[in-house]
Amino acid sequence: MSISTQPAAATGVAARCVDLTKVYGTGDASVSALDGVSVDFAEGRFTAIMGPSGSGKSTLLHCLAGLDTPTSGQVFIGDVDITSLQEKKLTELRRDRIGFVFQAFNLVPTLTAAENITLPMDIAGRDPEQAWVDTVVRTIGLADRLKHKPSQLSGGQQQRVAAARALASRPDIVFADEPTGNLDSKASLELLGFLQQAVREHGQTTVMVTHDPHAAAIADRVLFLDDGEIVRDLDASDAHTVITTMEELRSS
Repeated sequence: MSISTQPAAATGVAARCVDLTKVYGTGDASVSALDGVSVDFAEGRFTAIMGPSGSGKSTLLHCLAGLDTPTSGQVFIGDVDITSLQEKKLTELRRDRIGFVFQAFNLVPTLTAAENITLPMDIAGRDPEQAWVDTVVRTIGLADRLKHKPSQLSGGQQQRVAAARALASRPDIVFADEPTGNLDSKASLELLGFLQQAVREHGQTTVMVTHDPHAAAIADRVLFLDDGEIVRDLDASDAHTVITTMEELRSS
């Protein structure tokens, strides 16, 4: 699958955080994973987040998605401050407005691919928008595998099902945590092409944590974290620029 480099247009802010901190432990044993991070994510754009191990990139993604609770600061999905929501309301917001692609797929083994894709809507008691689900299924190229269970699918196919599940409910924003981490190069390229196509053709806001500079290079924007802070913010860049930036950060 070919990958475009044309940037998507932004029309508003899909998510943002303000002075976000996350501290694990207490006293001398405390570790600051996020140190006053403030950043906006524009609608209809693909943002990649990079940084060395322990830089706070996955912690930031999980806090943005409402999967982890920050120590202080605010996280907004649209105009909703999710850090002020009670657990029930937060769960509903995650289900209805956020899609998440996990590195480990997190598919239900007893369900078919089709059932996994529509699972969040089934839990919510909502009928899938079938025309959109069909579009997502055509995009991932697994129409002939919808009746297969995860054990009957390759790793790349499972991750594409997981990505389709994240997009099927038309969320405001999709967060992807190292989505190509367990895939070979061919499957990685196919998944990245799918995520990019969702942004380009359907305006799906996407934020992806990755360690792969070639994956980051397909994004409209690349954020670099180090020691819990955003230290660089690049517009669309090629893999060489991403690699050079990472090397500069390691040597600084």
